[in-house]
Amino acid sequence: MKRTKVKDLLASTQPMSDVTAKGWVRTFRNNQFIALNDGSTIHNIQCVVDFENTPEETLKRITTGAAVSVVGDLVESQGAGQKFEIQVKTLEILGDSDAEKFPMQPKKHSLEFLRDNAHLRVRTNAFGAIMRVRSVLAAAVHQYFQEQGFVYVNTPIITGADAEGAGEMFQVSALDMNNPPRNEDGTINYKEDFFGHQTNLTVSGQLEGEAFAMALGQIYTFGPTFRAENSNTSRHLAEFWMIEPEVAFNDLHDNMDLAEDFIRYVIKYTVDKCQDDLKFLEGRLIDEEKSKPQDQRSEMNLLDKLNFVLENNFKRVSYTEAIDILRDSTPNKKKKFQYVINEWGADLQSEHERFLVEKHFKSPVIVYDYPANIKSFYMRLNEDGKTVGAMDILFPGIGEIVGGSQREERYDVLVEKMRKIGIDEKELWWYLDTRRFGTAVHSGFGLGFERLVLFVTGMTNIRDVIPFPRTPGNAEF
Repeated sequence: MKRTKVKDLLASTQPMSDVTAKGWVRTFRNNQFIALNDGSTIHNIQCVVDFENTPEETLKRITTGAAVSVVGDLVESQGAGQKFEIQVKTLEILGDSDAEKFPMQPKKHSLEFLRDNAHLRVRTNAFGAIMRVRSVLAAAVHQYFQEQGFVYVNTPIITGADAEGAGEMFQVSALDMNNPPRNEDGTINYKEDFFGHQTNLTVSGQLEGEAFAMALGQIYTFGPTFRAENSNTSRHLAEFWMIEPEVAFNDLHDNMDLAEDFIRYVIKYTVDKCQDDLKFLEGRLIDEEKSKPQDQRSEMNLLDKLNFVLENNFKRVSYTEAIDILRDSTPNKKKKFQYVINEWGADLQSEHERFLVEKHFKSPVIVYDYPANIKSFYMRLNEDGKTVGAMDILFPGIGEIVGGSQREERYDVLVEKMRKIGIDEKELWWYLDTRRFGTAVHSGFGLGFERLVLFVTGMTNIRDVIPFPRTPGNAEF
């Protein structure tokens, strides 16, 4: 018989005969009550076993983690907490699970323990909820851009270009690293490598995205990116997913409008579709907060925080204004900030970004027109000669979630900026062609998808919102 998902059984409006459910045992109580979950919902369905007429050998095999198939009648539940349950007629063990060895026992596990068991942690309520929310958020991303008429572009994962100019890239090579071919000066001869020159895993699809936006008008990319940055923090991954729209003829203010509209859309879409999972994650967060000192607890619970973003217009403030606010703030004057703001030109840290959002403006904030020397080479130089048309969107609890800019469309200015920081024009000849042939004002932004999932789920470590995290010293699974 065809199985019915647990989600659909629980949503039924009336009892049914002879339903089939398949899933994994979460708990088995009193040799009678199976809590069965198949991943379709945060909720389990209770399956009541006729233990007097079930072989003892079978009962012993109904253990946490075991895969089972049950056939029975969906009836109104006698117990509290669920509307329906299954009165089991036949039960089949599809896959045994050794109760003494299965790591995901029905008890509270630390997040560190769960990261060590990333292949099994998705069988817990929390990680099942996180991954369902992640899936819905990804669907919302595509739906938004498709509704707006954007073209989805798959930019290369292997590239010779460093879009950020920072050099923190993973090399890709087919050479024998124990005995690579060498030039006369002893350096590795990459002309003999697979691609004929040095290549890397991409840090961003932006540059290629710009090329396509200058023909298709508005495009977006959504794919994996890689940073060989040795940052062992709760906010960094070596492999993560990026959403990067690029739009021809959009200036910086159009870019801010697009980013704000996009974020509101995907969060609202997910809140509407994931009520059960988000309520569970909110409860999890409330329990976690209880163990923290009062001054370290969040002022808002999870759903309040999401509604905070949906209900408050994003406050737009120039970098210069933001620096003045921070310099004159009480935590700065009392040296409570780890990085004290003394002068214009400082790079904003997470503590500064959160102060602006959570304490000063009490709304999401877009900071724009940053100093040119702390931003990337492709950002448009403003008329003042010292700032660029960059913008960052700052969120409560997380700081920067979006970084974007109006791109430098003037060929001469772009070449000069590249020369100044030592980027080889020959390496990016094709990128410069987009400025030689039919250049125009254009803008775009990048949003690290895991940062978005982090915000929407209320998790505090980015390693907990991606299936198999890649971090310094860790590429297991």
